[in-house]
Amino acid sequence: MSVKIRLQRHGKKGKPFYSIVAADARAKRDGKFLEKIGTYNPNVNPAIIELDIDGAVKWLQNGAQPTDTAKAILSYKGAMLKNHLVGGVRKGALTEEQAEAKFTAWLEEKAGRIAAKKDGLTKEQAEAKATALAAEKAVNEARINAVKEAEAAILAEKAAAEAEIAAKAAAEKEAAAEEATEEATTEETTEENTAE
Repeated sequence: MSVKIRLQRHGKKGKPFYSIVAADARAKRDGKFLEKIGTYNPNVNPAIIELDIDGAVKWLQNGAQPTDTAKAILSYKGAMLKNHLVGGVRKGALTEEQAEAKFTAWLEEKAGRIAAKKDGLTKEQAEAKATALAAEKAVNEARINAVKEAEAAILAEKAAAEAEIAAKAAAEKEAAAEEATEEATTEETTEENTAE
């Protein structure tokens, strides 16, 4: 029986969640498995991978073949490196302590890179939020300025209309006064003409 280390899909459509399992190569993708050695959640950034490294190394030592994706995950978590180091210890090239020291150093370096990536992501999110806020403030200021300009234009139109009305009223008063003076002069002239 050939054993594969592969992913078993769970979750709903568009939101996959995987179990990392050691299963018979002839079994269905989501069917019977020999041992569950971890989980993989790609729905978050960075992806969450929980893996029993010792269990994965045990299956690799027993001849289990990982699929391409499972191999990438095992490499990312250090199971492939630990398998390599265990092979070196078995051959006598390394001692158990040297292998453990190398693996621990690799884990610390990996943790530093992951922390740097998380910091970079949070920094990018903060910058994106700040730029969005600045753009929103600019839009709001533009709206406020547009409203103020519209109000000023309306007030100017009202003032112009009131000035025009006042000018017409003044012109009408002047016209009425001129008519009154004309009538008065015409009456005077008619009275003078009638008096002669």
